[in-house]
Amino acid sequence: MIARKGPNTEPSLFDLPSPEPATRPTRLGLTVIDYKQASSILTVPKGFMQGYDFTINPYSGCAFGCAYCYAAAFAPDETLSKDWGTWVRVKDNALDLLRRVKRDLRGKSIYISSVTDPYQPIERSLELTRSLLQELVHHQPRVIIQTRSPIVARDIDVLQQFEFAQVNMTVTTDDEDVRKAFEPGCPSNAQRLQAISEVQRAKVRACITMTPLLPVVNPETFADALLATGVTRFIVQPFHTKKGMFAAGTRDTATPLIDKYKWDGEGYAAARDVLRRKLNTKHTGLGEGKGGFAPV
Repeated sequence: MIARKGPNTEPSLFDLPSPEPATRPTRLGLTVIDYKQASSILTVPKGFMQGYDFTINPYSGCAFGCAYCYAAAFAPDETLSKDWGTWVRVKDNALDLLRRVKRDLRGKSIYISSVTDPYQPIERSLELTRSLLQELVHHQPRVIIQTRSPIVARDIDVLQQFEFAQVNMTVTTDDEDVRKAFEPGCPSNAQRLQAISEVQRAKVRACITMTPLLPVVNPETFADALLATGVTRFIVQPFHTKKGMFAAGTRDTATPLIDKYKWDGEGYAAARDVLRRKLNTKHTGLGEGKGGFAPV
């Protein structure tokens, strides 16, 4: 696998030109793309997501490669876990598998996705997640999308066809330097907030997930920026700094920020208390941890 360079040495995948729709890219930036046949597409979740009936992961691996991502622990082998962010496997037969599902999915809760981002850059050209959503419209499950990608706004027209669909947009910090240190392959905070604003305005249920909450420079203005999107649902979760809590570890560029902001507990608690005061009101709601992610 290709070694990922520092956060400021490569352009974001969102700055690269989008491949032509008819192509099947084998590389995007530093990320190697391959195509595999999957044995199944609906998974009964365990652990953190066990409250949902099913999860759908259109891809294995994730080009975003966030420094702290727990999903690296679910990579097929140790090498792929260490190289998290440099590879993506497309589940080439995902749509065919979904079309073959015989069970009644109406009203079932489906979380998309638990160990990948369904709207990572390759989705722009493949439209695999979009095709799965178009198929699910016929079944009318309760769909919850989890992403940190503005590409999700492209599919508002499909999401509006569900009786229940919710988009969870992950926004982990108010500071671009922090974002670049922990999430160098991801779109900017501004892009994410703009996208979830579009979802909210389109009258699709929207939620902002600060999961995990990374160092925040100004919790007061951060909360104001979140509220400015029009979103009324929020979830917060602590960032665990101890080794092993996040399988992918933390990049050398990110570690000093943990010390700078005392994010081992003190800084997080102070920021969380501000967010709780400003976001958990009679007009808006702030959930925390696993309880915040429970199916609605």
